[in-house]
Amino acid sequence: MRLSDFDFALPQDLIAQRPTPQRTSSRLLHVSGNRLQDLAFTSLPDSLVAGDVLVFNDTRVVRSRLRARKPAPHSGKIELLLERIVARDEAWMQLRASHPPKPGATIDLPGGATATVVERDGRFVRLRFAIDTPLENYLDRYAEVPLPPYIARAPDAADDERYQTVYARHAGAVAAPTAGLHFDRPMLARLSASGVVLAYVTLHVGAGTFQPVEAEDLSQHRMHSERFSIPAATVAAVEAAHAAQRSVIAIGTTSLRALESSADDGLRPGEAETSLFITPGYRFRVVDRLLTNFHLPRSTLLMLASAFGGYDAIRAAYAHAIHEKYRFFSYGDAMLIERQSQKRHSRESGNPFWS
Repeated sequence: MRLSDFDFALPQDLIAQRPTPQRTSSRLLHVSGNRLQDLAFTSLPDSLVAGDVLVFNDTRVVRSRLRARKPAPHSGKIELLLERIVARDEAWMQLRASHPPKPGATIDLPGGATATVVERDGRFVRLRFAIDTPLENYLDRYAEVPLPPYIARAPDAADDERYQTVYARHAGAVAAPTAGLHFDRPMLARLSASGVVLAYVTLHVGAGTFQPVEAEDLSQHRMHSERFSIPAATVAAVEAAHAAQRSVIAIGTTSLRALESSADDGLRPGEAETSLFITPGYRFRVVDRLLTNFHLPRSTLLMLASAFGGYDAIRAAYAHAIHEKYRFFSYGDAMLIERQSQKRHSRESGNPFWS
């Protein structure tokens, strides 16, 4: 398939700039093949039965966007977004600048600190920080909450809470696993009391999640690598659900990628790296249903959703969501997608919302 197969026109006013007043007060579009159902998110438990397994990503978002400058006399602005910390004073970061600094160059940071460019790899640089505290502590003091670029405002105090899931435990992500933002503690308690199993994986979302796909030929796109871990308890819960013919529901694309990346010879616990790029034609081995938000045009996440629910079904769902004025992206509404059998997609839609 081509990159242009995943393009669509989205009215700017449908991009959610702030979260709903309550986490669970968003809308939910249920997608099952060509059947679409408009629901409230609070109805999600009604579509689950005892023994179903919800798999959440319990990564925790860290303050990770830094405003830096080139040293005088140039003093040009630089924006840094954490990809991953690799040592007490070193990290890979995505760098944006009019003229990116070369290896050996120095960058001025907030609080009088500096960093040296160790190496570059495309949009990313490895930096060594001259600081007197662990890098995590420095970022917590001087960096910003890393709201996505399509949220056209500065982060505020409310984002410290709302751009974080209520079950976040392991710090390391630069973007929230946004499907999980819809859950509050009372809903999780309700689900657990009804016999639904709550399981967890950890995948630290890196800055590469914002990296655009630039190759029209999707086979030429290189996914950024992300580290994940799957506990033995989660493997046991998934295996029990499959044995009892219950559903495994991935809460977000990150949970799905972690599960599917570890399923070559049956699901395995432990830590690993994944650069899995899921496009239509992929054969899913673990996940039966996917809860996810609405994604950017031409994005790898939209490609994953199309692979899972069926290209034509997701195309129709997005057209419906635009017509019904669903809220899009990180602070937007959600979709519950049923996994479809793999079949040949059609590019002929006549749909003005999907090119």
